[in-house]
Amino acid sequence: MSKEIFERGLAIRKDVLGKEFVEKSFASADEFNLPMQELTTEYCWGYVWGREELPRKTRSMLNLAMIAALNRPHELKMHVKGALKNGVSKTEIREIFLQVAIYAGVPAGVDSFRIAREAFAELDGK
Repeated sequence: MSKEIFERGLAIRKDVLGKEFVEKSFASADEFNLPMQELTTEYCWGYVWGREELPRKTRSMLNLAMIAALNRPHELKMHVKGALKNGVSKTEIREIFLQVAIYAGVPAGVDSFRIAREAFAELDGK
């Protein structure tokens, strides 16, 4: 594991998903799933998200489309919140999920809209 890439990933992950969420993920990690937390932080957040060739907003938009198409509701809600932090508007999120509905199926689009509304409500309640 590269300490530099891991630290960069940890900083980006906290910035996008929130310090509290990331710290809770590590605090609740055990011997079984700690390697997954480390892998995700270093490679996903440090190596890929840490690259400068795409802005975070674009990466968030791509993630929303892919995660919606893969039907990963927990990850989708988390990334909807992160996308808003990265400058993706609610209107843009709507358009992404309309595109998902056409190319990945209406049920994926319907679920994505429901999950996004839940994320918006949680953020508006804070």
